[in-house]
Amino acid sequence: MAAENTSCLEPLAKRDVGNVELTKPEDKCAKIIAISMKKVFILFVGGAGDQESYYMSGPNWNVTHVQTKVVADADALCYLSKCDMKALAYNKFLTDDDLAKNVLVEAPDKTTPVYIIGHSLGGWNGAHLSSVLTDKGYKVRMLITIDPVGQGKIVYGISTIYRRKPEPKAEFWINIRAAKIQNRDISDTVADFGEQWEITSGPNVSGRVDVNHADADIMFDQKLEGGKSARQLLADSILGYLREK
Repeated sequence: MAAENTSCLEPLAKRDVGNVELTKPEDKCAKIIAISMKKVFILFVGGAGDQESYYMSGPNWNVTHVQTKVVADADALCYLSKCDMKALAYNKFLTDDDLAKNVLVEAPDKTTPVYIIGHSLGGWNGAHLSSVLTDKGYKVRMLITIDPVGQGKIVYGISTIYRRKPEPKAEFWINIRAAKIQNRDISDTVADFGEQWEITSGPNVSGRVDVNHADADIMFDQKLEGGKSARQLLADSILGYLREK
C-alpha cells in the first residue's frame, strides 16, 4: 500500500502548529500560547508468544509486523508525525494499575482518537480494552481484531485473559477470521486449542481468509467484504480524521 502513495496529495488539517509566539508591536514581552496537535493513538496488542515468551515459545512479534506496515503507510501518506503508537502484550492492561501505566499514560488525551489492533489473544483482550477505554471517556475510533482467540476454558486457565466474551465499543469494528484449509501449521493448532472467537454479529466489516493464524500481517492485507483490506480501511480512517476541519 505504501508504494502506491509516494507523495501527499492533500494537506492535512492545520492543528499541528505546536507553540505560537504572539506579541503586539507595543508589547516587548513575548507571549507563548500552546496549541494542541491533532494526533491519533494506535495500540497494537499481541497474542500469546508475541511481545513476550509464552511457555518457552516466542517472542514472535506477529503484531509488530502489522505495526511495520502501519508505519510505512503513515510515512508514505505524510502523517507519521501525527501518530503515537505502542505495541504491548495481551496481558498488560487487565488491572487498573497496569492499564494506567501501560496504556493511559501513553494516550495524549481523551479527545485523541484511539485505534486498537489486536491479534489472537490480543484480539480477544483488545476487544475488551475498547470497552474499558470507551467507558472511561476515550474515543475508540476503530477496533481491528485479527483472528481473535480466547473462548476456550483451558486457555483461560493458563493465560491472563478476560473470561467473559467481549462486548466491543468502537465507532468502527473490523474482524478477520483465519480459516486455513490446506497447509495448516502449528499456529493453527494453537488457535484451535485456544478456540477462535466465532463472531456472528457486530463488526462493520468482516471476512474469512485462507491464511495461517500466525500471519497477522498477511491477514491485515487481505481484501474483506466491500473490497478493501483492514490496512486500507485504517489508513482511510486516519486520513479522514486528520483532514477534518
